[in-house]
Amino acid sequence: MQDVLRSSTTEYDEGDFHMSKRTLRQGGVVIASLALTLTACGGSSKSDNGASGSSGGGSSAGASGGAAAGKTVQGKSGPLDCSVFSSFGDIKGKTISVYTTIVAPEDKPQIDSYKPFEDCTGAKVNYEGNKDMESQLLVRIKGGNAPDIAYIPQPGLLQQAVKAAGSKADPAPQTVIDNVTKYFGKDWAGYGSVDGKLYAAPLGANVKSFVWYSPKMFKDHNYQVPTTWDQLMQLTAQIAKDDKNAKPWCAGFESGGATGWPGTDWVEELMLRTAGPETYDKWVKHEIPFNDPSVVKALDTAGAILKNPAYVNGGYGGVKTIATTAFQDGGQPILDGTCYMHQQASFYAANWPKGTKIGPDGDIFAFYEPSMDASSKPVEGAGEFVASFRNAPEVEAFRTYLSSPFWANEKAIISTGWVSANKGANIANFKNPIDALSVKTLQDPATVFRFDGSDAMPAAVGTGSFWKGMVNWITGASTKSVLDSIEASWPKS
Repeated sequence: MQDVLRSSTTEYDEGDFHMSKRTLRQGGVVIASLALTLTACGGSSKSDNGASGSSGGGSSAGASGGAAAGKTVQGKSGPLDCSVFSSFGDIKGKTISVYTTIVAPEDKPQIDSYKPFEDCTGAKVNYEGNKDMESQLLVRIKGGNAPDIAYIPQPGLLQQAVKAAGSKADPAPQTVIDNVTKYFGKDWAGYGSVDGKLYAAPLGANVKSFVWYSPKMFKDHNYQVPTTWDQLMQLTAQIAKDDKNAKPWCAGFESGGATGWPGTDWVEELMLRTAGPETYDKWVKHEIPFNDPSVVKALDTAGAILKNPAYVNGGYGGVKTIATTAFQDGGQPILDGTCYMHQQASFYAANWPKGTKIGPDGDIFAFYEPSMDASSKPVEGAGEFVASFRNAPEVEAFRTYLSSPFWANEKAIISTGWVSANKGANIANFKNPIDALSVKTLQDPATVFRFDGSDAMPAAVGTGSFWKGMVNWITGASTKSVLDSIEASWPKS
């Protein structure tokens, strides 16, 4: 039996929360020697009780065995009781290879976050970042050179990798299953599963359901952040009426070889809001056709903004300029007052000029893109998943560490522009206001999360005809012709 790596979840006072396409648990009796105390910054800690579960790793060492017994190391987020790893046996000197798309300079906080694990266990994590990892992973798997662990950024690629690896693909051990069940929930567990079996716990995440805006501009005009789609459209019309030197919205679909992907996000957001999560799932799986009436409605709802020359494209010109405006530049006119709102993900924070203050009282901030009514909160996003291709105690120990609140808080403290969907993450540890807002959004009990639809579709559609179709649509093609063309491109088998 192996016990789950557990961490206390830090309590936080919501009153203290003033900052506002491409990412541990059961109740029961804690074995004292496996308890992990987490003292996180900015709050008091409490123990999270856990029950033991059988692990697929096959380690027979008990709580008193192994190199980690009786040792504590200090992480950025608090002390780590190394005895939590004792049930995995003595893994000192063992190595775990990690393969990921996360490269320099973003790789440093990732690597640094492994230090408590390495100090506790004596195991070594060998990190390999490669921008071409997504295309090379299947090549390595088929060539018998799979990494121990891969951080996979799309559920579709996870499905392919697990099936390509066959028996070499290692399902999540019970320790990871318990963590995912408690700290992530069914939505995220589903995206990390293949044929109903959990293979990969979530790692990082991002939130796409945001509208960027200028708090100062809103305050100067006495505009309120909308909480329903009707309010958003009323605000859009009001801005167009009040300010003849600006437009309510700005957008950019150009992204080199990936041109069109920002447009797919508009459709996905509106599918979640107008059709609902269940129909969204059917659409992504092609259980309904791409040109289904529900998709027509979603695209036309987006068109009520994006194809209205009175509403776009602030700072750049007419509707067609959206196709040639780089997505990195899309929201920049907010800073000079020629645009009021820009739909884009949490990661867009990296595109504002150096010195731009992000926050509710800053130069720029974001609000949740409202649903049709305030009672529902669908959220679109993305993230990475931790898949394994070697069954070994040291690999399972590391996977368990990565799925714990301890790691999520450790990573948060040393990172900027990084978000976790782990419900044990303390919002106070996310110092960037947009990161904190993203975590708060993901942890909201009302949130219904769905992964980026185009990332889960077959590549011929998700990164092919869908992208191209959005460019054709914004430059004049009709909703019907675009959706019919994408439907015709869906692979027959």
